[in-house]
Amino acid sequence: MTFHGRRAESLENGLVRVTVLAGGGHLAEITLLENGVNPLWIPPWPTIEPRDFDPQRHAQYGTGPEGRLLAGIMGHNLCFDFFGSPSEQEAAAGLTVHGEASVVDWEIRRESQEELRATASLPLAGMRVERRLRLAAGVQEVAITETAENLTAVDRPVGWTQHVTLGPPFVAPGRTALEVTATRSKTFEADFAEGKGRMRVGAEFDWPWCPATEGDPIDLRVASGAAVSAGYTAHLMDPAREEASFTAYNPELAVEFGYRWRRADFPWLGIWEENHAREHPPWNGRTVTRGMEFGVSPMPESRRQMVRRGSLFGTPAYRWIPARGRVTVEYRAWIRRRE
Repeated sequence: MTFHGRRAESLENGLVRVTVLAGGGHLAEITLLENGVNPLWIPPWPTIEPRDFDPQRHAQYGTGPEGRLLAGIMGHNLCFDFFGSPSEQEAAAGLTVHGEASVVDWEIRRESQEELRATASLPLAGMRVERRLRLAAGVQEVAITETAENLTAVDRPVGWTQHVTLGPPFVAPGRTALEVTATRSKTFEADFAEGKGRMRVGAEFDWPWCPATEGDPIDLRVASGAAVSAGYTAHLMDPAREEASFTAYNPELAVEFGYRWRRADFPWLGIWEENHAREHPPWNGRTVTRGMEFGVSPMPESRRQMVRRGSLFGTPAYRWIPARGRVTVEYRAWIRRRE
């Protein structure tokens, strides 16, 4: 099948449909069939298969190491084996922003009417990843099992983040609400919003009251109602809970959407806001998103910066995968009506 012109495969049980793209392995939709609402972000620009990206012919997606990613991005993408930008040397060697997993081809096989198996080799990183997605009959929850395998003989420190991006119409300025099992938090340590945001740079705080550059703190539980805004905040998931989660709710659509996971697997959640702030291609000042990015790292940064940071609030900022080792995590996404 195709989805927005892209090679894809779907699971459907009469209540929910989930679609996975072959190019980049993105979860492009988790749609509630009774009303057709898909909370995941569909970019306002037409995307292409990442393998077809050519920086000379596709300048509309931007230049530099993020062009290939933005050419094919959609919905929920996997950031692996780092979360952020590559170093200058890594970029010259062919690595993109957030690593290879979001730009290589994935092989998708239907294991049964209820299960898809998606696998990808990451030749530059020397890794292999696998996702098994299960949508059982009669449920409104997608169960995902994800395994990363280190093909090298070297213990590896890795970044590993589920980059879940929500978009319109589900993300509605001033109306879409969030519930997050967060505690200690910190804003990005540089001007993430390029002068167009209100968040105080590098400020530590308790969820949800983010310090502003001026005026009252920003309540992160509600999507920004400003005409233009942007920012990134890192949040430590509550150490007292075995399970971490986020829930987003749009009262006009009467739809609730969320993910839950083992806190031990992914102790961090990053919240990324883009609200008509980025004016360079392909954003062009017309994009609204709310990224809910849960993983092993608090900040999007280079691999060297990740290792140098080591930890934040006493919690590690990356994860080790041993030589020839495999690590498996599980998480779930749900969608339902909520009046």
